Amino acid sequence: MKVKLLIMIIFAVFSAGLIFSILIIKNKNVPVADLAAINDVVKTAEANWRNFSEMPFNNSDNEQSFAIIDDQSNVIYQTPGNHFTDLYEAVRNRDTIVDIQSDDETVGKVIIRNNEQELLQQMKRELITFVSVIFGILMLVSILYIVYIHRTLLKPFQQLQHFAANIARGHLDIPLPIKKDNYFGAFTESFDLLREELDAAKQREYESNQSKKELVATLSHDIKTPVASIKAVSELMLVQANDEKVRKHVNTIYSKAEQIDLLITDMFHATLKELQQLKLTVTEVSSEELHNMIENVNYDQQIVYGSLPQCIILIDPVRMQQVIDNIISNSYKYAGTQIKISSQINQGFLELHIMDFGMGISEDEVPLLFNKYYRGRNVKGKTGSGLGLYISRYFMESMDGQISCHSREEGFTVSLKIKLA
Repeated sequence: MKVKLLIMIIFAVFSAGLIFSILIIKNKNVPVADLAAINDVVKTAEANWRNFSEMPFNNSDNEQSFAIIDDQSNVIYQTPGNHFTDLYEAVRNRDTIVDIQSDDETVGKVIIRNNEQELLQQMKRELITFVSVIFGILMLVSILYIVYIHRTLLKPFQQLQHFAANIARGHLDIPLPIKKDNYFGAFTESFDLLREELDAAKQREYESNQSKKELVATLSHDIKTPVASIKAVSELMLVQANDEKVRKHVNTIYSKAEQIDLLITDMFHATLKELQQLKLTVTEVSSEELHNMIENVNYDQQIVYGSLPQCIILIDPVRMQQVIDNIISNSYKYAGTQIKISSQINQGFLELHIMDFGMGISEDEVPLLFNKYYRGRNVKGKTGSGLGLYISRYFMESMDGQISCHSREEGFTVSLKIKLA
């Protein structure tokens, strides 16, 4: 439809230009010499030749351009706008030349200007101007049509090219613009629907992978805690066992638990980058739950603590158990002493101070303990990954709590601040 309209416009402009050109040529008539006027000029010049200043040409209605010269080619008179040069030029211009007689002698000439060349030049200028205008209009229409073609046809294809490049790079969040006057509206809409489906499929795949990684990370770390408990109990049984056969079996249990711990550590390292994706479900629970969590790791009654303040706290019970397990396990491993826990409510938090009575660590190492993979200088001969306090800090901060530690003269203290409901 648009192409037909353009053809009709071009045809109309071209036809109009052709018609106007024909009219210009037709209306430009070559003037015919007015013999009566010429004869009147000649007779007047002959009658007044002796007293030329009295010739009545200035008031004449004659429209002819002419000049009067004497026998020496000197201009005696010429009409305004007429520019006589010489007879040679007059002959070349096809001017009408009539002799002036006086006493049967030729005393001068009347040269009637031929305007045919001037009219021809004027007609050429008008035709050139008109043709230029017509071609200018046609060029303008063509340019507008090219712009229209670019906007409605070429630009959408360029957008499809960029869209395909973004799809290839995986940038599925960049939509494909769809305009109402686009010839390929349904076509581009289908491509955009394809993008949305690919984006949704990619998101589902990402969520599925994240769920798998989260499951692996959660299970691997959760398994490490009971394995550490098995190792601790095995060590205690090795100390207390007197029978050699029993010691051999317990030692086997400990070595297998150590092997499981190493395998789980490797698996956990593989998913550690997704640790920030671990989800916590914070709920309101009674502080009595902390008593049960402490008892779960109170091997051989080495933990001494009083009653906890009665209050409602905001925690994820599973993650809170992991935090307490990590801290108590570190005390068992590195201090090997009795553990004392004190508690108090302070400024909207329930504070737990978990204290052992070992060698502690140097003050310059304290700020580094919560860094990933960092292990102090006192870990020689002790297995571990340097992740316990790092994970514990992440869990505490996710529950709007805090964790800190410091060395004392007689041991090491880890403080937990648990938010009150």
